[in-house]
This record gives sequence, C-alpha cells and structure tokens, in this order.
Amino acid sequence: MEIKEMHQKPPYGMIAILFIGAFVALLNNTLLNVALPTIMVEFDVKPSVVQWLTTGYMLINGILIPASAFFIQKFTNRKLFLTAMVLFTLGTLLAMLAPSFGVLVAARMIQAAGSAMMMPLLMNVMLTAFPIERRGTAMGIFGLVMITAPAIGPTLSGWIIEHYTWRTLFGIVLPFSILTLIYAFFKLRNITPNRDMKLDVFSLILSSIGFGGLLYGFSSAGDKGWDSPLVYGTIIVGAIALVTFIVRQLRMDDPMLDFKIYMHPMFALSSAISIVLSVAMFSGMILTPLYVQTIRGISPFHSGLLMLPGAIVMGLMSPITGRLFDKYGARVLAVIGLAITVISTFYLSRLSMESGYYYLMTIYTIRMFGISMVMMPVMTNGLNQLPMISNPHGTAMNNTLQQVSGAIGSAILLTIMTKRMESTGAELFAEAQATGNAPTTAEGLAKLKEQLEAQAMLDGINFSFFISTIVAIVALVLSFFMKRVMQPTNQKSSTESGESKQ
Repeated sequence: MEIKEMHQKPPYGMIAILFIGAFVALLNNTLLNVALPTIMVEFDVKPSVVQWLTTGYMLINGILIPASAFFIQKFTNRKLFLTAMVLFTLGTLLAMLAPSFGVLVAARMIQAAGSAMMMPLLMNVMLTAFPIERRGTAMGIFGLVMITAPAIGPTLSGWIIEHYTWRTLFGIVLPFSILTLIYAFFKLRNITPNRDMKLDVFSLILSSIGFGGLLYGFSSAGDKGWDSPLVYGTIIVGAIALVTFIVRQLRMDDPMLDFKIYMHPMFALSSAISIVLSVAMFSGMILTPLYVQTIRGISPFHSGLLMLPGAIVMGLMSPITGRLFDKYGARVLAVIGLAITVISTFYLSRLSMESGYYYLMTIYTIRMFGISMVMMPVMTNGLNQLPMISNPHGTAMNNTLQQVSGAIGSAILLTIMTKRMESTGAELFAEAQATGNAPTTAEGLAKLKEQLEAQAMLDGINFSFFISTIVAIVALVLSFFMKRVMQPTNQKSSTESGESKQ
C-alpha cells in the first residue's frame, strides 16, 4: 500500500490488533507488583530476591527497546509483531504454570522480550499510517493505551489477589494474548518501510550494558542503598558503556540508534520535557501509595482505588488532547497542562496526618489531568519534525528515555525522601528529649519512636513532592519554547533536514 493511499484510508483494523497487543503487554507490566508479597511467601524467597520479577522484566525492556529501531527497519511489522506476541504468550503460559521461582523469573523475562517491541512498533505504525495533520488524534488514542493499561494494573491486581491466587493474573491475560495472536496471524499485513541492515553486535552489547546497567543501578538504590558497590558499580559501568555507545553511533554511517536526531531542535526539546515530566509523574505514582499505605494504614486495594480516577481521567483525556493538538499545536496544551501539574504537585507537598482520602484522590486526579494534556502532544510534536526514515529511531529513543528517566527519577526522589526522613526523625527525637517529653519506659519509647517515624516519613514525602514541584516548573519553563513543526520534505537522513516552523 502506498503512503499517500494509506494516509487517505488508514488501516484501522490492523492498528486495532496492535493496540490490543500493546494494551495486554502494558497491563501485564504493572499487574504483578501488588502480588509480590504473596509470591514471596509461596516460594519462600526474600524481598530482595522477589524483586527480580520486576527488575528482570525492566532490564530486558532496557536492553531490547533501544535495539527496536534496528528491528523495525530490518523486519516487517507483521513478522515482528507475531514474534513478539508468540514470546509474550509463551512467557504468560509458563508464568501461570511456574513450578518454581526461577521458572517464574525466566517466564517474566520471556514476556518482557515480547512486550519490549510492542510500543515502539505501534508508535512507528501510527506515524506511517497517518498524515501529520491527523497524528495528534491518532497518538491521543495511542496514549489511551500507554497511560490506562499500567494505571489500572495495581487496582485490578489488588482485587484479584484478595479473591484469587496470583496465577489468576496470568490466567486473565493469556486468553487475550492467544486471541490477539490468532487474529494477527490472519489479518496483519505489512505497511512500514524496510531496508537491508546489518546488526552491529558491539553496539548491541554496549547498549545492553549501558541502559541495563543504569536501570539496574538506579532501581536497586532504594533497596540496597547508594553506598552498595553493586549500585554505584553498575551505574559507573553503565555510564561508561553508554558514553562509548553514543560516540560509536555518532561515528557510524548506519547506526543502531541514531543520536543525530537531536540536531532537530523540537525533538530535542520534546525529549527534555518528557524526561523531566517522567520524573515528576513517577514521583506521584510512588510517593502517593507510600503515604496512603504506610502513614495512613489504608489497604493496597484501596490505595490502588484512590489512583484509579486519575488513570480513568488520563485515559479519557488522551484522545481529546490529541484532537486539540491537531487544532492548536503542543505549546498551549503543554503550558496549561504543566501549570495544573505544578499547582497540584505543590498541594501534594502540603499533606498532613489528617488529609482526607477523597481530598487526596481529587488532587491526584487533577494532577493526572494536567499530565494527560502534556505527554502525548509534546512527544508527537517532537516526532513530527523527524523525516520518516528516522521515525524508528525517534520512537526507540522516546521509549528508552522514558524507562531510564523513570528509574533514575524514582531512585533520586526516594533517596531525597529517606535522607529528609532521617534528619527530621533525629531532630524530632532530640526535641522530645530536650523538652523532657521522652518517656522512660521501653513501651513508651517504642510508641514515641513509631509516632516520630510517621511524622518524619510524612515530612520526607512532602519534601520529595516539593522537589517534584520544582522539577515540574522546569518542564513548564521549557514548554514556552515549543514551536509547531511540520515534517521535513527531505527524507534522506535525520541530519540533512532542518527545522520547519509554522
């Protein structure tokens, strides 16, 4: 099918198949988090070991997503999607039947090998199938999948774990995965352009060590501490490998991941805003449940329920935001959305021991409403400036940076929270002793310590949200420099086309 003909009549049926596959894969990504304590008991493993179910999944994503640009250009979208769905389906079946913890970890990694290709492939098909003036609407519907699936995962899994076993989580996903695979086998056809490429194995190794090392190091920091040789060792090795990888890509005529796309100013700006926004967004997704469950003692299920309206609002707003983007461009949406994000994040930095459940739900939902106005328009505006041949590199870069910035942002904000909590706790205890309010009995001291720890954690969470507010302000300032762009007519390379302004 010619590009012009496809733009007049996009292949909606085929895109629907890809959407379902991506939704199932993304839902599975967050579905298991609530079940980790149950799995830990069943297989008799420690928290640091059970964490490999999420860490292993994330590492495979970190290794394969940067390589997705090569795979998308080398292989047809039909072959790539079917391979990804076969891997994901096999991984899901193996996880459901896993007789041991080791098999379950292996199953999760097989799942990850399949799901890693889903998002870059779907984004690339969308960019190919729709003309630039209709991409906002298309990417808005794409955002519905990207945002809603991971967000409803914790709530859904919380309900399932309360009523069924953790294996049911995989049992629910499996039929949808099999049906998508069967339907794709008969209906999926090729629309993305392909070219003969050779994989630079050394680049793949450097990318795997670089992104994998950074993801593992920063993700482990919260559990093992920054002074752990495993944490700072993997971060240093990852950083060295990543710098070497970037230098190598810049010198190659046919790179695995083309960093020259950052010569397009609007793509570079959209990347910067997306990174900053990812850090701010992940803070809310981690700190809010921490406050609700640890300080307020609310159950994991009700904690997930508190965050559900925000997920629904983001899902509903995504297609609307896409249409608004097509009409008005990204800057007005980004400025309004980030202003809402800044104000709502600031309110979350003022929580108290008595902050109401529904008050918290409202502020969190408003915050997600603000973020929903920013993410897809900013990302789409940046991708619109790239020539079509660079689309696989742009989608791979965006997906990779979202993973890495989320992990780094979460680790840094949790560290800030912990350090603030420790200093506040010490101050409060010293103050209690100085004023003579510290009890002398062991029972009284234990009770006082528990109260002071809760107050110190609250102060730590509030301070982290305050830092997150400042981070969101940085994104707001950057959004004023956005310009509406059109795709360059020169399709030869990402470096030969300049900026197109409105």
